[in-house]
Amino acid sequence: MRKKKIEEVKVKMSDAFELPKEITLNLPKISMIGNIQMIIENHRGIIEYTPECIRVNSSIGIIKIDGKDMNLRNIASDDIIISGTVEKLEYI
Repeated sequence: MRKKKIEEVKVKMSDAFELPKEITLNLPKISMIGNIQMIIENHRGIIEYTPECIRVNSSIGIIKIDGKDMNLRNIASDDIIISGTVEKLEYI
């Protein structure tokens, strides 16, 4: 109950001060350029990596990306850049 109340306050503060929700609420931010590139910010690490499937841990669960010829172009502590053909994005 207390955790839910804290999250509600964070949302209200974020709205009041016009702060990005992905930062104040510790949420992942996913940006895509068509289906050829994806940027995942605010992640918690890579769980699985193959050319057909990439699974990334986040504060809201696992983000699963299915596709073809996918590569991790950049891995940093705050973002991941994935290139290739993205066919499916799923939250697990």
